[in-house]
Amino acid sequence: MTRTTPTSTTAPTASSRGLLLVGAAIVLTGLNLRTAVNSVGPVLAEVEEGLGVSSAAAGLVTTLPVLCFAVLGFAGPPLAARFRDGHVIAAAMLAMTVGLVGRAAAPSFALFAAGTAVAMIGGALGNVLLPGLVKRYFPSRTGALVGAYGTAMAIGGALASGATAGIAEAVGADGWRWALGVWAALALVAALPWLAVPARPGTPPGQPQPVRMRALARARLTWVMAVMFGVQAMQAYIIVGWTAQYLRDQGMAAATAGLLIGLNAVVVIPINAVVPSLTVRQHLQRPLLLGFLACYLVGWTGLLIAPLTVPWLWMSLLAGGMGTFAMVLTLMGLRARTPESTAALSTLTQGWGYALASVGPLLVGVLRGVTGGYAGMFVLVYVGVALLLVTGWSVCRERYVDDEVPGLAGQPVVPVIPGPTGG
Repeated sequence: MTRTTPTSTTAPTASSRGLLLVGAAIVLTGLNLRTAVNSVGPVLAEVEEGLGVSSAAAGLVTTLPVLCFAVLGFAGPPLAARFRDGHVIAAAMLAMTVGLVGRAAAPSFALFAAGTAVAMIGGALGNVLLPGLVKRYFPSRTGALVGAYGTAMAIGGALASGATAGIAEAVGADGWRWALGVWAALALVAALPWLAVPARPGTPPGQPQPVRMRALARARLTWVMAVMFGVQAMQAYIIVGWTAQYLRDQGMAAATAGLLIGLNAVVVIPINAVVPSLTVRQHLQRPLLLGFLACYLVGWTGLLIAPLTVPWLWMSLLAGGMGTFAMVLTLMGLRARTPESTAALSTLTQGWGYALASVGPLLVGVLRGVTGGYAGMFVLVYVGVALLLVTGWSVCRERYVDDEVPGLAGQPVVPVIPGPTGG
């Protein structure tokens, strides 16, 4: 198959200074995309006690961010089609700031959940819009920019995973509230550069290029990518949301378990930095996929059989498996021809993918409450590895989602959010 150079109706014409500003804004946004999620797992027991919730409700705490990513992400392209990109993401980062402070101060589980939902606005919109912005402003440097903000995302996740339990312990009584709220400062900083980003290049104010998602929903590749994304996200959120509590239940100290989650996130940093640049090379995609799945299998098996024996090795191997995230993020840009179709593919893939992923952490909590153990968690992750093999193998075949929808390639069309009735 001959590779066709992706085209866009809005090719960038921004100055080097403008591109530097956009690049910095993208990276700062990436730094915040996982802090609200990764900070909960290390203090999950304290949240349960402080809010007086059950294990099943704790499962909802770990899966709520993923549900928010699924639902709120669909608003990304319509908002970006109506308002300036920079203003949309700046508002999203400000919403994250408010939500993080709100949930940290929440006196009840209902308000904690509401604060989490508000905080997830930033994560959801950032998730779906950043791939399209990279395609628009940096079409020849997709791997490098995805690697940069993916690395920033991993750094933010590592900081939140590794430092939260320590902050809570240092503060003392109700320390978990300070440990969860402190990340609002990073979100506030990330909002500022977006306010200075000009209107997208080549597009008159008030007339941005629209994106149609209903058309791409008819493409088989869209749904295969959605399942692949959803399964890898399920793996990641089970790791982030439950492995610290699992290790604590095996007898490990809370701070040590939190540090191991932090180690997992630290190991992901160089992986996220290099995987996008490797993924853009077609012949490396399937070997990379097999390597990631081998890491998952060995890491999960180690935690199952000998959780307190070299747990640092098991968590590091799981981090290797989490390279599937950087891979599928890069593939979104490689499997679409234009920034518009990239944004639509990103939205559908992540929206429905996160909806699928949300089942995982919730089921772990429910099954833990029913059985008193973690057998259900291990069944879920092993099934997930098998699904990643099937879907990932298919997505690694070179083709464009635009070509699966007659008349779509290169044609900007009106934004439509797909719903249960197709409306």
